[in-house]
Amino acid sequence: MEVRRNNSANSSGGINKRDASEMMTMTMSDANATVGDDRRRRVPPPPLSRRQRGNLNTLLSRRSPFSNETGSLPVGEFDPSDASTPGGGSLRDAKILVVGAGGLGCEILKDLAMCEGVFGDVVVVDLDTIDVTNLNRQFLFRSKDVGQSKAVVAAKFINERCPWMNVVPYHGKIQDKDATFYRQFRVVISGLDNVEARRWLNGMINNLVEFDDDGDPIPETIIPLIDGGTEGFSGQSRLILPRITSCFECSLDSFAPSAAVPLCTIAETPRIPEHCIAYAYVLQWPREFPDRKLDADSPGDMKWVYERALERAEKFGIDGVTYMLTLGVVKNIIPAVASTNAIISAVCVNEAMKVLSFCSQSLNTCMFVCSAVFQFSIKYTISRILCAHPSPSPL
Repeated sequence: MEVRRNNSANSSGGINKRDASEMMTMTMSDANATVGDDRRRRVPPPPLSRRQRGNLNTLLSRRSPFSNETGSLPVGEFDPSDASTPGGGSLRDAKILVVGAGGLGCEILKDLAMCEGVFGDVVVVDLDTIDVTNLNRQFLFRSKDVGQSKAVVAAKFINERCPWMNVVPYHGKIQDKDATFYRQFRVVISGLDNVEARRWLNGMINNLVEFDDDGDPIPETIIPLIDGGTEGFSGQSRLILPRITSCFECSLDSFAPSAAVPLCTIAETPRIPEHCIAYAYVLQWPREFPDRKLDADSPGDMKWVYERALERAEKFGIDGVTYMLTLGVVKNIIPAVASTNAIISAVCVNEAMKVLSFCSQSLNTCMFVCSAVFQFSIKYTISRILCAHPSPSPL
């Protein structure tokens, strides 16, 4: 009777150990089931296959509400039927010229190759050879390639890694090629790092345009020029349609003037490492080699400048003269940032695809990117100033 009273008391006023254990087991089971359900709900879906995901051919074979003719710079009318064949039809047959195989040029070649066979016929031109200082950002090169042609090594790397690509290299100056060479291309993508070469290329492409009897440009002779440039954390990409949009000459005033150092400071009172380097190649080199011009691409010449600059820096108690700084001062090199090159090259290749296929609205006419403090980009139009009429010859 006592036991029953206690049991009844427990049942009415409390919970015994066995009931508590059973309730705890049930609670944990329910909790585990709930967690299991949550985990099952959180499992991401399996990745889509390549067929389900599609590629650029999928984009080029469908109509778009944002085709080229709907933009502020209409170049042509998008026809998806032109992209019905593998490789994008006319895109696959388009011959593209890439000028420069440096930090920006390597990224441009990579982006063209990663379009999964949409582009195939590419020519790359570059004068430079590979230096050990290039290896930190120009990823198509390896230590064994130092001293070899950038264009040759870059083309070989892309062709071996991406068999659908046919990249033909030319090692030399762009000025060595005549108008016939440039007429064979459907679009030119420039990754040059100096203003003078960009001005010359701009003049050549503009002078390839022919005019009809009414003075209007003949569309078949217009070769779009896509100009990309980077400077540290800043960069710009620009679409130039010769004789239609503004050209490179129209925006020369937007470039900051180079900072000049008085010659008396270099010769008498150097204060920073750059003054010592400038003294070596501006004053000492002409005295030592009056009959020979300094070759900034020659390792021997640059080593001589570095050693003379180092001697002068030690004389005046100035620290910081290095070989890399010597290259930067003599060649007027701005330190390159890999992420900036990646952004600008992607924009350049994107514009090339749009201007060749008309699948989307073309850039009108310039895009500027800055990521020094925080990343932002702006698009703006540059007015025509100097390219309204044909000039007699390339600059």
